[in-house]
Amino acid sequence: MTRDADTAEKDARELENRVAEGDPFTLFGEWLALAEKKEPNDANAMALATSGSDGLPDVRMVLLKGFDTAGFVFYTNTESQKGVELSQNMQAAGVLHWKSLRRQVRFRGPVEQVFDGEADAYFASRARDSRIGAWASQQSRPLESRFALEKAVARQAARFGLGEVPRPPHWTGYRIKPVYIEFWMDKPFRLHDRHVFRRDTPDGTWSTERLYP
Repeated sequence: MTRDADTAEKDARELENRVAEGDPFTLFGEWLALAEKKEPNDANAMALATSGSDGLPDVRMVLLKGFDTAGFVFYTNTESQKGVELSQNMQAAGVLHWKSLRRQVRFRGPVEQVFDGEADAYFASRARDSRIGAWASQQSRPLESRFALEKAVARQAARFGLGEVPRPPHWTGYRIKPVYIEFWMDKPFRLHDRHVFRRDTPDGTWSTERLYP
């Protein structure tokens, strides 16, 4: 099913006007807020693409856990496949696709680790079982059986008892500092709207343009 022509045209005019204002992060926030009302679950689900020293791309789904004018933040085990690839090539790309809205946003740019205090605060906000799991999981490495994972979780749970579960030293956040952000909106007959923000560096000035679908 596609949107009726009048709704599609109204949305397209609104997008064009918002792009002209030159603030991609505010626009992204508005789209994400709408997705949180419309998507059945995980409106912040993001496909994250990285590549290591071999240049071979790799992609997986993660959760976008924050954004501001500095960039888009996600968290992971630094010893995971994505963590290793980022240590070799501190660049990444992400895309959020909201099927219920027929919209998507994609971005790319250099990556930096978040400050320890930021990672500590987010880790402390996670459910206790998730914090224990971060200690138990040797993410992306071979696992002999599900039972081995369950034993590792039980071992870490016993280790911390009723005490606080601190952030593991191998677990932190990464921020994609975009130099490219594209807003995509479905239009009939695949004649979609694509508006792009570009800049030469993460601290540069944005320019905008429309792309052919």
